Amino acid sequence: MSRLRAPSIGPIVGHTTDTSCRLWIRGAGRGDSGSDLSEDRRTVGVISIIEVDGVAVPNAQGRAYYFRLHREYDRTGTFNLGVDNSFKKPGQKIVPLKPNTSYVVRMGSLTLDDPIANDDTAESSDLSDRMPAASVWIHDLTNLDPKTCEASFRTYESREKPDADLSFLLGSCRYPGLLWKRKHADKIFRPMNEHVEAGDISFVLLVGDQIYADMLNKNIPIGLADTFEEFQERYHSAFGSPNMAKLLRSCPHYMILDDHEIADNWTQDQIEEKRFLFNLAIGSYCSYQWSHCPRNFGSRLYYSFECEGYPFFVLDGRTDRYKGDDDSLDDNHLLGLPSFSGDDPSQLEILLSWLDEQQAKIGDAPKFIVSASVFVPNNVKTTKGDDKKRLLKQHASDSWPAFPKTRKALLQKIVNRGVQNVVFLSGDVHCSNVAEMTFSGTAEAERLKVFSVTSSALYWPFFFADGEPSHYVHDSEDEDTPDTFKVNDAVSMNYTAKGFTQEDNFCRLKVDRGGHQLVIEVFGKDGKPIKKKNKKLRTEFTLAEW
Repeated sequence: MSRLRAPSIGPIVGHTTDTSCRLWIRGAGRGDSGSDLSEDRRTVGVISIIEVDGVAVPNAQGRAYYFRLHREYDRTGTFNLGVDNSFKKPGQKIVPLKPNTSYVVRMGSLTLDDPIANDDTAESSDLSDRMPAASVWIHDLTNLDPKTCEASFRTYESREKPDADLSFLLGSCRYPGLLWKRKHADKIFRPMNEHVEAGDISFVLLVGDQIYADMLNKNIPIGLADTFEEFQERYHSAFGSPNMAKLLRSCPHYMILDDHEIADNWTQDQIEEKRFLFNLAIGSYCSYQWSHCPRNFGSRLYYSFECEGYPFFVLDGRTDRYKGDDDSLDDNHLLGLPSFSGDDPSQLEILLSWLDEQQAKIGDAPKFIVSASVFVPNNVKTTKGDDKKRLLKQHASDSWPAFPKTRKALLQKIVNRGVQNVVFLSGDVHCSNVAEMTFSGTAEAERLKVFSVTSSALYWPFFFADGEPSHYVHDSEDEDTPDTFKVNDAVSMNYTAKGFTQEDNFCRLKVDRGGHQLVIEVFGKDGKPIKKKNKKLRTEFTLAEW
């Protein structure tokens, strides 16, 4: 057994509740670089709570646990602190965390000389039986550099319904930077850290393109990740950069993939040709992102969670995305193919049921749907030309215009069941903006409030390549960019969009419970509010009361 070492990547604070927190690391090897992780050794993580609400926990009373770091997941692993797990000493108790309490933990890893090489089939309990109590490592953990092994977080308040304010950060699309520009890609995470350190941010939501497998272009093989080592390098470079690493270990994070975690404009119809690439990409994504997120739909990548009583549904609009062979759009499905029985519902069907459940549970309180692709506004080119040309442009779109059946089903659910205060959160387009949707046709539909917030990009140096604000519809009822969407025979949806910026940015969102407002502020890489015409990009949407 080796001495205890700091993680090579991490810690990352993941899914948090009022009584638990999922924490992630990648183990370190015997060399400082962790270069021997491919050798036939087992890797085990160690975690201990060292501080609760600012008070140090004495070593003798410290709670310490082992957890597995599996070879097949690139020696990464998570420990769900506060929840029972299989890798513990006989008689060891898992103590739930306390609601609305701050914790500081330390995490490290051990490499074990295992007599059975290349065998990951042994039961975790058998392995733990051969090891000393995890508490023997507490002293070693406290002697490690906190910058390399320490994570801090606050558990959520226990609430049945959302009756308080909520603040969180939103961002997407972090291009890695080329050569000497890599430091630029890490810059924006410094001011994001400052918001977290101020103490009123519950979590950070990263909604796609956390890495770029294709650094230049899908048609240019230079910098295109297509081996395990290259995908691994993308994650090490991104999650190991100083400012981002600090942010990841300082508060809960929720992530979802978009196309650049796999390949540009990925859809499932590409899988037969690129199955090996897909398996590499998704294996890496699961190891580095999905594993520390909620897993409430089995092995599916989409998930839901709650924070302070506010519900979030995070869509997988990438691996469940199907496009038909023709240009009719009839066979295009963004959230999975329709199911033929209730035994295996599609992601769309699960989302629609979730909306029903949330409206029944919390009434008109806000409900957040996270979609890496932008729900609205649409690209202007999808509104131009005759019917045939518009259809071709919509089919070529990498966003919701290519999937009208999915959009219609979702809007029909909102209208037919009166689902109030739905907020879409998106990234992808390298052009942040906010939009408000309205319905016409019936009095019941007209009372509904639906919003869209897009935050993109955290770092994108090629402003001339895409993201131009004039490329997006600002008013769907403008005769030059008509984009009215027919929800059903009686009801139509329109929208207005504003607050466009191509500057590197992240958004801070606040649900103001007392004022019934959704406040969105946009900040640049220098940490200052982004301004247009000497006015800060700040929007205050009025929510329906709840």
